[in-house]
Amino acid sequence: MFKIICVTDRKLCQEDFLTRIEKIASAKPDRIMFRDKDCNDDDYVKTAFKALEISDKYGVPCSMYRKPEIFGNIHMTMPMLQHIRLSDMNFINLAGASVHSVDEAVEAEKIGVDYIIAGHIFETDCKKGLEPRGFDFLKQVCDAVKIPVYAIGGINADNIKLVAESGADGACIMSGFMTCENPDEYIKMLRKEVTEVEV
Repeated sequence: MFKIICVTDRKLCQEDFLTRIEKIASAKPDRIMFRDKDCNDDDYVKTAFKALEISDKYGVPCSMYRKPEIFGNIHMTMPMLQHIRLSDMNFINLAGASVHSVDEAVEAEKIGVDYIIAGHIFETDCKKGLEPRGFDFLKQVCDAVKIPVYAIGGINADNIKLVAESGADGACIMSGFMTCENPDEYIKMLRKEVTEVEV
């Protein structure tokens, strides 16, 4: 099944952040990825535990971007991944990595991650001024690895069907989840767009 994943960004949130997390979790995305990179480690861990408690309440898996020694589900950048021995970290249940080239995707798979996030696919405010990598890149990554590939970058209800058709296993969405009026209706709209592709 094509997965729809929420990536958080506290700066984009227009209400109390944990209130937004609760609304998103109740809408049942396939995973919440607690990114929130613009805060210190202490604040990150404190808020992450609260977010994890909320996601657990709704049965939604949650991955963290920091502190693998604390959180079992961890997502890493390639520089982070290249400076650890993943095989020695038996406290990690699930590990993912962000990649920006086919070579990085192949390397991440060899290191032993469970999935990769490839981007950015479309223009996005998060990567202002940077040329999107597009569908050819996404298809090449999907063809190069056997682990799940999730696309990220500028994905919304208007283009998520194209992402599904490209062969990706899912889509990661940040600004849409952080700013939409109703996360429950938003995710229903996204799932409706990819239903025909999965049939």
